[in-house]
Amino acid sequence: MPDRPDDREVEPLADERVVVPVSASEVVFEGRVWDIRRETFDLGDGPIVREFMDHPGAVAVLALDDDDRAFLIRQYRHPVRVRGWEIPAGLLDVPGEDPLEAAKRELAEEGDLEASDWSVLADFLTTPGGSDEALRIYLARGVRPTTEAYVREDEEAHIETRWVPLDDCVDAVLGRRVQNPSLVIAVLAAEASRARGWRSLGEADAAWPTRSPARGTAAPGVGAPGAAASGAVRDESAEGAARQ
Repeated sequence: MPDRPDDREVEPLADERVVVPVSASEVVFEGRVWDIRRETFDLGDGPIVREFMDHPGAVAVLALDDDDRAFLIRQYRHPVRVRGWEIPAGLLDVPGEDPLEAAKRELAEEGDLEASDWSVLADFLTTPGGSDEALRIYLARGVRPTTEAYVREDEEAHIETRWVPLDDCVDAVLGRRVQNPSLVIAVLAAEASRARGWRSLGEADAAWPTRSPARGTAAPGVGAPGAAASGAVRDESAEGAARQ
């Protein structure tokens, strides 16, 4: 009798990095925060054209106090017209900034908090069919107030904050009362990791291979990702400053 599929030894479940030939790549819309890129690539059956959000990546922070209460913020998000609960998060739009340092900056800017203990809680791709955004969630413990409060602007000027028991956060996620993806993933991952004695946590400087996906090898004369539609190389430092 042949083995059933669940009787055979299989490799651990894991995504596979694939490099495909890219024959064309151009920015077709340059936005204030992120761009739209069009690429032509080949999977072996001929050329395929796709457009996607060209995103710098982001970090988020689940800060827990000694009583396992999570620090949450609520702010307005215009595309969905919702004042939703979130965890501190931000773009990796400062050229050369280390992701961990960016996470520390976001926790200070959005929560007036700092922490002594940092770990990687989860990595995810927010919308892999339409964006190359990679997001890393850090777990921060040993949390304390910063010595100075941060002056906030725009949507962040209206931020509300709350410390919520992790169990209550999980209930809110399962009850579909909160839907921010970083919050959802963070609290469910934290609940699962806590049940395993936090053994799943990664080092704060753990490798992050999905942050800058290889989009394939551009054909001769084709602008590589990061080049404008005109073929000119974009000024990343000026771009980062404009997006803050």
